[in-house]
Amino acid sequence: MAYNLWQNAWDGVIDMPAFSRSVKPRDTGLTMVMDKGLGLNETSDLLQTAGNYIDYIKLAFGTPALYNEDILRKKVALIKASDIHIYPGGTFLEIAVLQNRVQAFLTRARDIGFSAIEVSDGTVPVPARIRKQVIQEALQMGFEVLSEVGKKSPMENIQTETLINQVQSDLKAGAGRVILEARESGKGIGIYNNQGEIKQDFFKELNATLPCPDRIIWEAPLKNQQQALIIALGPNVNLGNIPPGEVLALESLRTGLRGDTLKLLIENARGITGVC
Repeated sequence: MAYNLWQNAWDGVIDMPAFSRSVKPRDTGLTMVMDKGLGLNETSDLLQTAGNYIDYIKLAFGTPALYNEDILRKKVALIKASDIHIYPGGTFLEIAVLQNRVQAFLTRARDIGFSAIEVSDGTVPVPARIRKQVIQEALQMGFEVLSEVGKKSPMENIQTETLINQVQSDLKAGAGRVILEARESGKGIGIYNNQGEIKQDFFKELNATLPCPDRIIWEAPLKNQQQALIIALGPNVNLGNIPPGEVLALESLRTGLRGDTLKLLIENARGITGVC
């Protein structure tokens, strides 16, 4: 179902407490879902119940290589029909870089119907020159490009200055959005400590110096992370790696329908009613 046909059952009866929440088509308040292998029926159910609140779906962990081709093509078409960008995860492209098959990878992705590409070096080191080249090749082939900065190993935490420089380089090369790595676990990676809590000093330093904040997607797979980022940056913060079953719960946080954010709205807490 396309977003312009969407009407909830309480329209005209209950107003969303966070009245500033963006709606499709939107540039901020983006939600990126991590899909680890939903079938066609599960995908259809997700789109019917939550498609209006999803902007990107990432087929993670190289799973696009494991689908039956016909099923994959149908799934990609189904998602695109709901005005949602669909793309294979960045590690899959890192393998193509490692095997010197980037052009073939992009050609096949376009043929299958993917609308976006993620460029990363979370596992495989990719020289800056090659990274820029891949971003520009993907753009030339008509993809929306998302880059991802950060490493997947907790042993490879990157300094703030390095992260900022990478974000700036990717945006300059043409990336439309930059994702800040947190993996599926959201623990011991990026802005999160081993318990999945935000490292406040690092987060504040990073957030204060990030260029183009509206083009940043914060991976936040855990509810406490989503809540903390919404409180800090407002309902229209861009969030990623959201589990499919948590999309509506996240939207409730964004709009103030959950007690976690409604109480703060009532108290006129800082950051909730503003736009990121």
